[in-house]
Amino acid sequence: MPQLRKDPVVGRWVIISTERGKRPNHNPKKSDSPRPGPCPFCAGNEEVTPPEIAAYRPDGSKPNMPGWTLRVVPNKFPALMIEGELDRRGDGVYDLMNGLGAHEVIIETPKHESNIGSLSEKQFEDVLWAYRDRILDLKKDKRFRYILIFKNQGAEAGATLEHTHSQLIALPIVPSNVIEELKGAMEYYKYKERCIYCDIVRQELEDRGRIVSENDHFLVICPFAPRFPFETWILPKKHSPFFEHASKQEYLDLSRSLRETLIRLNRALNDPPFNYIIHSNPLEEPDNGHYHWHVEIMPKLTLVAGFEWGSGFYINPVTPEDAALSLREVGL
Repeated sequence: MPQLRKDPVVGRWVIISTERGKRPNHNPKKSDSPRPGPCPFCAGNEEVTPPEIAAYRPDGSKPNMPGWTLRVVPNKFPALMIEGELDRRGDGVYDLMNGLGAHEVIIETPKHESNIGSLSEKQFEDVLWAYRDRILDLKKDKRFRYILIFKNQGAEAGATLEHTHSQLIALPIVPSNVIEELKGAMEYYKYKERCIYCDIVRQELEDRGRIVSENDHFLVICPFAPRFPFETWILPKKHSPFFEHASKQEYLDLSRSLRETLIRLNRALNDPPFNYIIHSNPLEEPDNGHYHWHVEIMPKLTLVAGFEWGSGFYINPVTPEDAALSLREVGL
C-alpha cells in the first residue's frame, strides 16, 4: 500500500509508492532499440491493460475488446490505491496516512499516435468529455478532495509510453501547489472583490500583446510572468471555478483552443515535450467568487536546476510577448 507522508517543516505531502518504480522506461524517440513487446494502448492489445473503467464505443462493441475510440483504464503502476481507508496516524513528530486515491489513464486514440496534435477536433472534444465524465463519477467518492488531470508528452516531460494518453489522479488531500494558488486568488478577492483571473482576461484583451488566440469562450495567452519559455494558459472568458461544470459549447471551444495551441507549439518549437495541467477548484470547496479554472501548458525547453530548486525562482530566457508573437505567426 502506498503512503502519504507529510514534511513536518513546510507541510508538503509526499507519495511513497514502490509500484511506480516498476513502470516501463522505454521511449522509442530516445532509443534505437525495438519496443519491448506490444504497445498496451493500441487497439487489439486490450488484454495487456487492467480492465477498462470507461470507453467510447460508437459501434457498440463489448468492453475490453477492439471497437473503441477512447478508453479509460486504471494505471497499471498506480501512485495511489483506491481500496482501503486513509488511516491517518502519527509517528512521533511525523504525520502519515495510507496512499488512498484513484490513478487512471485516458487513452486518447486506438491508433499509435505519439502526438496529441495529430488528433481531430472531434477526438479532442471526446478527450475533454472523458475528463468530465471521470471527474463527475469520482467526486461521488467522499474520500477524495481533489482531482488532478494532466498530460505528459515526450520522455523529457515524464512520459514512459509513446502512445498519446493523459492521466487522472484523485487525491484525499488538496495539493500544496493548489492551496498556494487558491490562497493567492482569495487574497486578491478580499482586497478588490474581483476574481484575479477575470481581471487578467480583461487586461489581456485590452493589451493584446500576450494573446495567442481567442474564440467566443476562451482566451489563450502567454502569461505575464511565465516560469518556462512559451508557457501558455487557456482561460475561460466567463468566470467559473469548476472545469466539470462547463457547457457543451464551452467544451467544443476548449477543444479547438487546446488543439490549435498544441499545433502552434509543435510547429513553432519542432514538436517539443510538454506537460499540460487542468487547474480546477477542489471538489468540496464552494464557489466563493475568487477561483477560475484554467489550463496551463508548459513546454520542456529548459532545465530546472539547483538555483530553481534552491530559491523557488525560475529563469526564463524568452519574454511572453515574444513567445505570443511567435505562436500567433504560426500558420494553422
